[in-house]
Amino acid sequence: MHGINESLAFVPVSIAVMTVSDTRTPDTDSSGDILAQRVQDAGHNLAARTIVTDDKEKIAAQMKSWIAAPEIDVVISTGGTGLTGRDTTPEAITPLFEKTIEGFSVIFHQVSFQSVGLSTLQSRAIAGLANNTFIFALPGSNGAVKDGWDKVISFQLDSRHKPCNLVELMPRLSEV
Repeated sequence: MHGINESLAFVPVSIAVMTVSDTRTPDTDSSGDILAQRVQDAGHNLAARTIVTDDKEKIAAQMKSWIAAPEIDVVISTGGTGLTGRDTTPEAITPLFEKTIEGFSVIFHQVSFQSVGLSTLQSRAIAGLANNTFIFALPGSNGAVKDGWDKVISFQLDSRHKPCNLVELMPRLSEV
């Protein structure tokens, strides 16, 4: 079976949302609003939310703080994954990864291609695992956040998704 098995119990996880932007404020952070609302609507706990400027050291510092917090299971960032000089989210977080989830980028680009065509080439959406915390870095557009959450991340963070999901791996992440 492929998809959500409604006969299973849903297990909520704690998710932190980081918007990376030099221009967005709490009043104008539409992609962060969309992501935070979808996290909560799905039944998960919005553990934290912040806006960080497009600065590699600030992004890394915030990410390190959240992956050190045992109450945060997942971090999702939006913004800073493009190709301009100020887009440094991948450079800030990739060194923190203990494992890269290569399949996320592949699937995100397949989904994104359906929405924006070849413009998906301008995104460096990535995912990985650091200190038993799943990290996803999405582009900053509202459409990219919707595609990333609605068509990829939400299913892998739903404990009822079969044949497998990331939630069922969480108790085993620290195995040696």
